[in-house]
Amino acid sequence: MDSTVLNTADPDFGAQGVPDMPDLARKAADVQGNATAALALAADLAAAAPLPGQGRTKRLWSLLATVAAADLTAARALEPHLDALAIMAQAGIHAEPGTWGVFAAEGPGTALAATQTGTGWELSGRKPWCSLAGRLDYAVVTAHTGSGRRRAFAVDLRQPSVTPVAGTWVSRGLVDVDSGPVDFLGAAARPVGEDHWYLERAGFAWGGMGVAACWYGGAAGVARRLFRAASEREPDQVALLLLGRVDARLQAARAVLDMAAGRIDAGLAEGNDGSVLASRVRNVVADAAEEVLTLVDHGLGPGPLALEEEHARRTADLRIYLRQHHAERDHAALGRSLLQGEGLPW
Repeated sequence: MDSTVLNTADPDFGAQGVPDMPDLARKAADVQGNATAALALAADLAAAAPLPGQGRTKRLWSLLATVAAADLTAARALEPHLDALAIMAQAGIHAEPGTWGVFAAEGPGTALAATQTGTGWELSGRKPWCSLAGRLDYAVVTAHTGSGRRRAFAVDLRQPSVTPVAGTWVSRGLVDVDSGPVDFLGAAARPVGEDHWYLERAGFAWGGMGVAACWYGGAAGVARRLFRAASEREPDQVALLLLGRVDARLQAARAVLDMAAGRIDAGLAEGNDGSVLASRVRNVVADAAEEVLTLVDHGLGPGPLALEEEHARRTADLRIYLRQHHAERDHAALGRSLLQGEGLPW
């Protein structure tokens, strides 16, 4: 089963300097849930990975899906690293060498404030959901500039005024990808775009679909265990049914990613069109991945979950990763967007 959006036989992919897909999958599998190894792989791949929206979006998502199918910790480090580099490039700003993340989530009761001083901008407050903050060099961080405005900033996370909050990450999935909050106390920051630019740029929607490519790859990785089980002994009708349903869900997810990549590179995924497309893609892929998890659980029973480290880790990793999708609330947001559009959507 091919885990990538792009055909792995495409000779142009290797010509871009990216390892061929089997080699890339082996490198990602070697990560084995270790965040330090994941960040090293992300740094190695960054120079060769295409930027979205420049004619090679499908190749970018193929890389992400291939890595995710092999190890989701590797994908969870790679995807935001590449997204941060894309954000900096879209803003026309040089990104310092090192490992990068993106901290753009908001949480109740917390607000990160940006203040302009005589020497530049400073960030103060607590930012939730800051993945790998204690191991990264830099991050693109969103903060409030007042009166409902938000702006993105590039921040050196190694300065003493940036402190990850210890002991908050207790997840059983993505165990080594600590995504707890971070406290900022007058941390120096460099603006990336003007107020609201981060959310209004076309690349915001594109980045969200890049995450969906990782979900797809992770689901393909889980599904391979079911395929192997069906290949090792004569499957009954139920096993065949489950395998067929898994394939149908993965093919639907792959098709919508393939279509979206084409629209991005054709200039048809900007503004509201890009927002609606991203919502559709993320909903389709997240639903497919969740159903694949259930179908594989039904097909394999408790054995692999209880006795196989790789499969147990992969399923736990995918479940927590999928919670970046807001489930029914994201479906409702898509429905609202459709009603606010012009004409019939289908």
